[in-house]
Amino acid sequence: MNPTKLSVNINKIALLRNSRITNIPNVLNFAQDCIRYGAGGITIHPRPDERHIRTSDVYELKSLFPRPSCDYNIEGFPSRNFINLVKEIKPEQVTLVPDAPEALTSSEGWNTVAQFSFLKEITNELQAEKIRVSLFMDTNLEYLEAASEIGVERIEFYTGKYAEEY
Repeated sequence: MNPTKLSVNINKIALLRNSRITNIPNVLNFAQDCIRYGAGGITIHPRPDERHIRTSDVYELKSLFPRPSCDYNIEGFPSRNFINLVKEIKPEQVTLVPDAPEALTSSEGWNTVAQFSFLKEITNELQAEKIRVSLFMDTNLEYLEAASEIGVERIEFYTGKYAEEY
């Protein structure tokens, strides 16, 4: 059995950097520190407006991978531009999220029943490139079963409802 690994999402580091005129904090240095301290992955979510991770960051961070103990995970809505970017970069993992590119943050998981064909096609396309696919999911059992039928290797749970109830 594989041990659970922490993947650190560094979008907010990029958001802080972008609010300044300098390159501080430095996204690449922060990712290197996370890896040095034992992170099992680095996650980024490049959005079209580049409000946090920029396209240039996606390429710069690629220089840190592959690593045997740490994965590069790029998450985002599977628009054609996004799919083309990840097929070029070839991260170890892509996490598909259902939010529109202009969404402030992800607020729900995929309805894998309604979006089955769409997600199956994209999953097959990415897996053909040897990229592991993860779906951003709610804890709906019917949707989780459909995700299994789609053939994704991993899922990431949306925890907003849990946080509201905590």
